[in-house]
Amino acid sequence: RPETAVRLRCPCGPVTAFVPWDGHRSGNPVRFHSVPAFAAATDLAVDVPGHGKVVVDISYGGTFYAFLSAEQLGLDVCSSKTRDLVSAGSAVTEAVKKQFKLHHPESEDLAFLYGTILTDGKDAFSEEPTTNICVFADEQVDRSPTGSGVTARIALQYHKGLIQLGQTRTFRSSTTGSLFTGKAETKFGNYNAVIVEVSGEAFYTGTATFTVEEEDPLKHGFFFK
Repeated sequence: RPETAVRLRCPCGPVTAFVPWDGHRSGNPVRFHSVPAFAAATDLAVDVPGHGKVVVDISYGGTFYAFLSAEQLGLDVCSSKTRDLVSAGSAVTEAVKKQFKLHHPESEDLAFLYGTILTDGKDAFSEEPTTNICVFADEQVDRSPTGSGVTARIALQYHKGLIQLGQTRTFRSSTTGSLFTGKAETKFGNYNAVIVEVSGEAFYTGTATFTVEEEDPLKHGFFFK
């Protein structure tokens, strides 16, 4: 009490989540501290088939995303059809992959573009929520504002001087209306990276049980030589 730290090993590195606990059950909001997040490129001109030339930013929050306002693609992130937003976001992702080479300062295994986040363009600090939609992987859409996406967007806004350390912004998913908050907690390392805290509601969706039988010869695991 009043909070339990849960340390997770993610593909991008260790992430610590914090869950409220009253001695009987967990509560909300749940928050996590990100891996170091940073802007990789800003104001990058990209030619997107079917949409012409657009200007995107690329930022890392555990994975890389391209960011741009939906307006550049002739869409509105709050009112356009999700199918149209997904198609446009996917087209941007493919165009960026072909026209820009990513680099991660610590692991080239992480140097790939995971998706595109279309925004309402409201990047300057405000008490009002800013809306976005995350189109990732194989044209999938996140039901939330996206944890790694909010992390990357906060890092981008900090890099541009649009927010300061400790300022909290609220992000809304255009698909479900769910909300996350995010803030840049501290600067990190020799490059202009920040640790971001992301907070939102979390609910149980399932449980899993693992069983170890005594006669299992590999019950304690194994090593490769």
